[in-house]
Amino acid sequence: MEIRTTTLSLNEKLQILSDAAKYDVACTSSGSDRRGQKGRLGNAFSAGICHSFAGDGRCVSLLKILQSNDCIYNCKYCINRADNDCVRTTFTPEEICTLVVEFYKRNYIEGLFLSSGVCKTPAHTMELMFQTLHLLRTKYRFNGYIHVKMIPYAPAELIEKTGYLADRMSINLELPTADGLKALAPQKNRSSILLPMRQIQQRISEYRMSVGKHPALERSAGNRYLKDTIFHRPSSFRLEEKNALSVPPAFSPVSNKPFTPAGQSTQMIIGATGETDYQILATTQALYQQFDLKRVFYSAYVPLNEEDGLPPIGTAPPLLREHRLYQADWLLRFYGFHAEELLDSKRPYFNLALDPKCDWALRHLEQFPVELSTADYGTLMRVPGIGSKSAFRIIQSRKTGALSFAAVRKMGVVLKRAQYFITCNGKMYQRIRLETDFIRRQLIGDISRQEWDIEHGQVYEQLSLFS
Repeated sequence: MEIRTTTLSLNEKLQILSDAAKYDVACTSSGSDRRGQKGRLGNAFSAGICHSFAGDGRCVSLLKILQSNDCIYNCKYCINRADNDCVRTTFTPEEICTLVVEFYKRNYIEGLFLSSGVCKTPAHTMELMFQTLHLLRTKYRFNGYIHVKMIPYAPAELIEKTGYLADRMSINLELPTADGLKALAPQKNRSSILLPMRQIQQRISEYRMSVGKHPALERSAGNRYLKDTIFHRPSSFRLEEKNALSVPPAFSPVSNKPFTPAGQSTQMIIGATGETDYQILATTQALYQQFDLKRVFYSAYVPLNEEDGLPPIGTAPPLLREHRLYQADWLLRFYGFHAEELLDSKRPYFNLALDPKCDWALRHLEQFPVELSTADYGTLMRVPGIGSKSAFRIIQSRKTGALSFAAVRKMGVVLKRAQYFITCNGKMYQRIRLETDFIRRQLIGDISRQEWDIEHGQVYEQLSLFS
């Protein structure tokens, strides 16, 4: 039987509710551009989350906690589910404000990541979270970065009010398919997640249009030098259910005040159910296209509960699979790839021995080698070992002189991978057979150590305030 108590000290609550938050993934730069202001505490300029590095090179962190681990839902994968035997506690809004301000003054943190179990009702939980943000922004005049997780079934007006106080909002999709969600989280449904996601998207677009900007977030344009990205073509995969298309009218709109300026994100659990990589990537692509998300995060399932249909406790999390999905996600957003190019129903899983870009190139050797002195930007971006910066530098450099392998190495091209797929002035870096098996063996040998580190690293260890 679970233990419920309200007599815990603030320090004891912090230990419980910070530990309970560690499975929420949100390691990203903020996207906000709010500098320090006289009379306010902190700023959100180029800030980031947890172990991330900011755009100006700083490593910054957030206080990552739950408002409450007391949850009425019984999601089978969750450590805080209703029938688990654990100590339950809830922060008051004032307690969280005290922690944020005191930790900020000691230079421990630069912002707040706030999530929660569903305490009593979704409306009650969302009201607690709104009051926390409202106190931080008004009474304590906290100007730093805040990322808040939305609660499924929360009232639209509370989501609306919270969005004017937070820098980023997110609501977890949880599982890639509606069937997976129904099997593991029967008290939730896809509409309860997509409806607030649509509401947030609509409010972000309305604000951006009100100040003369494009309604989509900047990142939704993908790489601006590419003509064809996932954002330039209609989606072939629909996520919405009928009642997820209905967006409530604006609730007390605040003139000229940004709504969630850092956008919204979501998270999917990988490995708890039987979805293929292709299903996950197709869902990701649809989320970017249809909901203008800033990021989709993937969380390799860590077995926490004994439950039929879930991997048993002790099963290793699929960390390398998670890594491949992040690599593919990057290809979708910035490299002009589409889910259907990387995977399909006949080949639904990524090659764990090779990153998705190398694997795609090996399956399309007819398109290689690429001549660096003549290839356009989009073609260069498909070469393993060439990224957006090095591709742009190559385009710019060849306007003023001939290229060489020594020069492109200095531009950031990773010749260990690129050498198999490029020529420079008609010559290859060294004599290489353009044979799939030969190149595959070379590439696998180069990256095997990196993949071992991923599978055996302490990926789920987060910064502790007590060690």
